[in-house]
Amino acid sequence: MHLIYKRIFFIVTVLFFSQIASAQVDPPVSVDPALQEIFNSKTPKEYTIAGITVGGTKAFDQNLIISISGLAVGDKVLIPGTDVFGKAIAKLWKQSLISNIEISFTKLVDRDLYVHFELTERPRLAAFKFVGVKKGERDDLETKVALVKERVVTENMRLSAVEAIRKFYYEKGYRNVDIRVEEEVMTALNNAISLTFFITKGNKVKINSVNFSGNETLAEQKLKKQMKGTKEMPRFTLYPISVKNPYGDSAKKMTFKEYINNVGFLSLTKTKEIIDPYVRLKLSSGKFSDKKYTEDKESVLDYYNSQGYRDVVIVGDTAIYDVKNNLNIFLKVNEGRKYYFGDITWKGNTKYSDSILNMVLGIKRGDVYNLDLLNKRLGKQVSAEGGDVQSLYMDDGYLYFRIDPVETAVNKDTIDFEVRMSEGAQATYGNITISGNDKTKDYVIRRELRTVPGEKFNRADIIRTQRELGQLGFINAEKINPNVVPNADNGTVDINWEIEEKSADQLELSAGFGGGIGLTGTLGITFNNFSIKNIRKKSTWDPLPSGDGQKLSARIQSNGKAFRSYNFSFTEPWLGGKKRNSFTIGYSNTRYSNAYNQFTGQYCKSCGDTSYVKTSSFSISLGKQLKWPDDYFNLIYALNVQQYKLKNYPNIFAGLSDGTSTNVSLKIALVRNSAGPNPIFPTSGSNFLLSSQFTLPYSALGINSGSATNPYALPEFHKWRFNGEWYVPIGRARGADKNKQFILKAAAKYGFIGRYNSKLDISPFERFQVGDAGLSNNFALLGYDIIAHRGYPVYSSSNPRVNPDNVSSNQYFTIFNKYTMELRYPFSTSASSTIYGLAFFEAANGWYDFKSYNPFKLRRSAGVGMRFFLPMFGLLGFDYGIGFDRYNQAGGLKGAAKFTFMLGQEPE
Repeated sequence: MHLIYKRIFFIVTVLFFSQIASAQVDPPVSVDPALQEIFNSKTPKEYTIAGITVGGTKAFDQNLIISISGLAVGDKVLIPGTDVFGKAIAKLWKQSLISNIEISFTKLVDRDLYVHFELTERPRLAAFKFVGVKKGERDDLETKVALVKERVVTENMRLSAVEAIRKFYYEKGYRNVDIRVEEEVMTALNNAISLTFFITKGNKVKINSVNFSGNETLAEQKLKKQMKGTKEMPRFTLYPISVKNPYGDSAKKMTFKEYINNVGFLSLTKTKEIIDPYVRLKLSSGKFSDKKYTEDKESVLDYYNSQGYRDVVIVGDTAIYDVKNNLNIFLKVNEGRKYYFGDITWKGNTKYSDSILNMVLGIKRGDVYNLDLLNKRLGKQVSAEGGDVQSLYMDDGYLYFRIDPVETAVNKDTIDFEVRMSEGAQATYGNITISGNDKTKDYVIRRELRTVPGEKFNRADIIRTQRELGQLGFINAEKINPNVVPNADNGTVDINWEIEEKSADQLELSAGFGGGIGLTGTLGITFNNFSIKNIRKKSTWDPLPSGDGQKLSARIQSNGKAFRSYNFSFTEPWLGGKKRNSFTIGYSNTRYSNAYNQFTGQYCKSCGDTSYVKTSSFSISLGKQLKWPDDYFNLIYALNVQQYKLKNYPNIFAGLSDGTSTNVSLKIALVRNSAGPNPIFPTSGSNFLLSSQFTLPYSALGINSGSATNPYALPEFHKWRFNGEWYVPIGRARGADKNKQFILKAAAKYGFIGRYNSKLDISPFERFQVGDAGLSNNFALLGYDIIAHRGYPVYSSSNPRVNPDNVSSNQYFTIFNKYTMELRYPFSTSASSTIYGLAFFEAANGWYDFKSYNPFKLRRSAGVGMRFFLPMFGLLGFDYGIGFDRYNQAGGLKGAAKFTFMLGQEPE
């Protein structure tokens, strides 16, 4: 940088363009002799800056400008020879606050020099907007471009905003976005402008084809399957899925045109769903994403590695646009040699023999080389399921265990390994502390802990404790953190269980008033961390006494004269406080009346007292945790007493409108529940239930269980149920949130109700209602098990008719089968809201007796749904299902579809 002085005028002007300083001098008007002397001098002279003034500022303080420049009154400058003015310009320019700077000398008194800065400030941003895009995209862009109003507008700011917009659409598949920026001066404001971004997205760039070369051993289709996020555009290719395919060779793919020619008509709906049991449609978005493409290339390499090709590399990849501006991707791989495991030896093991370690490892000489598999079996990759070598040691107290596989020889295609380990000493639990429980008492948390001071360290204990705490319902399962602190000096390990409480109380409230009906509404409360011991202590009420882990539920519902119901239950999960023995009592009282006259469409106020059915029930149950076969098992005993009283109410039993029935039964259930850790959204484990329910065999005991006027005074039956559910994570979680992973739920459920005496009818009580969303109706008064079947309304016939709409049911099934497959994906697993989507396939049916029972005749459905768990309201669910066996009889696809809503808990 060079400062040029000329003897023409007293002003020395320095301008910066693209961070380069140069001097500009205006034509002379008049010459100050004192200032003229500065320029006439051939030898450097020292001057003192006696004053600094600033002009042209509108938004910035003058003292701030002087401070940034680095110049100050009293500074000594040497002219010519000193470059302090050039440095001052550089400092001011670096702040990006100004667009032009001029420095001039205004006066010289002896050796005192007076300096003036004349500035042109950059404008500030008053507003910005996006034109040519949707509102939702505009909202997203506002956070992406990082523009802040009242900030100084720089060229770098504009370029960064444009780049952020381009990147935003680039990730969405729009790779040819045109962005034009216009600037408008805001005359009403002081030195302010607005920016308008005109955006033309163009068409999405789709993937026309993915092509591999160099893959001599692995088929291209297998490699494409590894690229989950980089899929080709849909080809409408139809794959026969039945061996007996009426359209031709089952091993041949049919194009869309061939399918139409074979079938003779087009059966492709607006939703691109083909209603044909012999084919399935291959569909994909075809959208290109750089991030997913990078991940998919790693997946291809991982797949090669799992097949023994440890030297594989992608030597090149390119993308070529076709005439339709779609991508053709080409990848070239160098597979290298296929390797196999050789001898695997162990070094440093004293606790377990080589044979035991080889059995746990499960890898033999000659197996295809797979380093990921080796690390997983050794425990180098942490897994909650265990079953690896490291888990074997850590489950026996060896906290300081270390293991390292080392390649010792590579003989052509065979690789030998030596597994070196350091067992260390066994550790015991030291101090066990709890933090984060502001409401819940320590003993409620501590009784769930399996990490007991003085006992041997066990990795499985920590994993199991996390599950048990998550199952409580009032602890955030996602935030449970066992902070493990090893103490190598004394061989102990301290654990501080960090937890986060969440709101688990629920409120249900609705009210209304109708002419002729009167007041209607529902009030329900559920407290999942209740404390009955502190009910008399007002200081513990928030809003009710809490902290002891008990559950209290109460609900009142009324529909004027037509219906009212009271329900109450209380559960103590640790009866006595020493063992996991649950105790529950429940009471309900319900009344339905014939207050509504279907002929007049009016409500009869007096009819509710003369025509009704009342039910009263009381239950008490005791659960006991078992130690065998394992401590996931629980045995539950329940005694149920129900009384039904009919008065001039002919809507329940045919030919019977008055009478009283008393149903006394004992239920025994064996439960094994290892699903978790989040009870709302389990990601692993299983849940099984086998139950049997009995009444006394009154007829065999000579007890008169009924009469001609009321054959159901003492119903007798035996009832059996089996439920099985499995939760399996699919694939691997991607991205920062490792909890976001597809979960496959598979379920099978069966039910049967029988009789002791073949001369008596099967009890009308405790049967199975199948269909719809699992919500109750009037017939739930009789204790029916309500089995949901999405895509179908409630049905009651097992004959070939598959459209149960508008069927008036007067009895329900004695046998049912149901099978479910669900693929779930979580959108949020936070304590404040658990949200997940699902796609399901279900098959179910019910039968009246074994003569008509056909386990292969099931009604099938498929669809999608959403689940929302809000602590205040519980679980909400929406499903849209299509009943396949209703399609032809229900007026096409629209008539076969059904929307269902569920509230409270997952239906059976």
